[in-house]
Amino acid sequence: MRSGRVYYKDILAGILTETDDGEYSFRYDEKYVKHHMVDFIAFSMPVRSEEYKEKRLFPFFEGLIPEGWLLNIATKNWKLKADDRMGLLLACCQNCIGAVSIININTDDGE
Repeated sequence: MRSGRVYYKDILAGILTETDDGEYSFRYDEKYVKHHMVDFIAFSMPVRSEEYKEKRLFPFFEGLIPEGWLLNIATKNWKLKADDRMGLLLACCQNCIGAVSIININTDDGE
């Protein structure tokens, strides 16, 4: 299982997770739901307490992954496959253009 913290304007918005079965979930952080109801990360994912679940990576997050020559550089430098969408998201989207960033949750640090 792999996870990443999703930040919106440097505020923790929620957690994105890929299960070992290749399914995805996103849950907004409780504090974010309480204090930032109108600051949704995507129109298709309004702020709510309930978890979002999909069999594929959510289109919004898919759109953050680099394309073209930048994707080629990312796959070579981090030795990732182009179809490892979660791996690419966690490796490449810590400093995205725009308000959203994804920080890898390292399962080895006790979290």
